Amino acid sequence: MERVRKNAAIVTGASSGIGCAISRKLCEMGYEVFGIGRDFSKVPIVEESFHPVVCDLLDTDQLCACVKQIISKYQIHVLVNNAGVGYYGLHEELNPKKIKELVRTNLEVPMIMTQQLLRHLKKNAGYVINISSVTACESNPHGCAYGATKAGLASFSHSLFDESRKYGVKVMTIFPDMTKTNLYRNADFQESDETEAYLVPEEVAAAVEFMISQREGMIVSDLTLKPQIRRMKRKNKK
Repeated sequence: MERVRKNAAIVTGASSGIGCAISRKLCEMGYEVFGIGRDFSKVPIVEESFHPVVCDLLDTDQLCACVKQIISKYQIHVLVNNAGVGYYGLHEELNPKKIKELVRTNLEVPMIMTQQLLRHLKKNAGYVINISSVTACESNPHGCAYGATKAGLASFSHSLFDESRKYGVKVMTIFPDMTKTNLYRNADFQESDETEAYLVPEEVAAAVEFMISQREGMIVSDLTLKPQIRRMKRKNKK
């Protein structure tokens, strides 16, 4: 079979929220986008250059097989490690299963994805964009484990940049504050109704466009996004 080489991007967690918005933006920018997720039945992406990849990110063998298949036909220029899960509350009220899911989804998967693609990104002087959180830089009572995974992702980004910058790889980290997504589906709080109190996924996608549109030789390594005011609301108990 003839190998078809095209510029491409891979986005994890592309079936909703920030990952979906980033995928759409990258399609607009001319990339063939492979969005990895579990369920694309409700994804509002109609661009021909978007390719949904149904995969359980926590199934490492399946994930690596998906990556191998993509890179056999496409030149990967952009990797966006976006997939994330959040569990909140007192740490003692979590359980080992939730802690394991947090660590694997928010930290292990980005490290594996990057390892699988790094040689290709070096050849293409490509981009690794990690979607962390403002919690990476804060104390996080009622979210200790989540904040720790995002801090770990930020630390990984910074070290990887110093390791790979001489090869032309651009490693970047975005630190969004509260964003109107389903990340808080497991929490007893959500974003406030006031539009000044939250970000929307399209704003994070615009940040990705800004970061990868800089001239060759200059990168925006870290970018923090915050709403004008800090406010949330409690969910109604059923």
